[in-house]
Amino acid sequence: MLRSLLSSAILALALTPAPGLVRQALAQETGVAIFAGGCFWCVEKDFDAVKGVSATESGYIGGKADNPTYETHTANGDREAVRITYDPAVVSYAELLRTFFRTVDPTDGGGQFCDRGHSYTTAVYTLNADQAAAAEAARAEARSVLGKDVVTAIEPAATFWPAEDYHQDFYQKSPVRYTYYRRACGRDSAVKALWGDQAFSGLDK
Repeated sequence: MLRSLLSSAILALALTPAPGLVRQALAQETGVAIFAGGCFWCVEKDFDAVKGVSATESGYIGGKADNPTYETHTANGDREAVRITYDPAVVSYAELLRTFFRTVDPTDGGGQFCDRGHSYTTAVYTLNADQAAAAEAARAEARSVLGKDVVTAIEPAATFWPAEDYHQDFYQKSPVRYTYYRRACGRDSAVKALWGDQAFSGLDK
């Protein structure tokens, strides 16, 4: 009996993956993408509507100083960006890229819609070589579809600095203000005019 119990315990230990392997497996089950698409409130709302996306977080990236804030990020050279957590078994990184390009005007190098300046220009921040290759392919595909030069930057991800709490899920916290801003900025109408039937189906929802 004792020998049987010991054998069972040894077998259980042998079949239990090491903690490091468990962490690696969990990491492979969760994907992360970082996109800059103008106003981060709008990018958050668009990607919250994508099946397979589990979380979105507004923030700043690419500037020359640590701990940027909403008041300092423009002068620091940061872009407004959104960090997206997703399930690769439901939605692929390539599919997220396709959605991203069809929620912005990737031909505009001066900002997005009513928001002007570097902080509101479009960019894909890549976390590895596979993401970089996928981003290049998606940019080329967007250029081919639009028949115009696509100026969206593709850069290795620097430190992502989460924005202040009041910016997170702003469209839910302040729906009236958010809706007024988005409509007044002309974001959805401009995307639809540029992309036509290929514009992201989640606009205006």
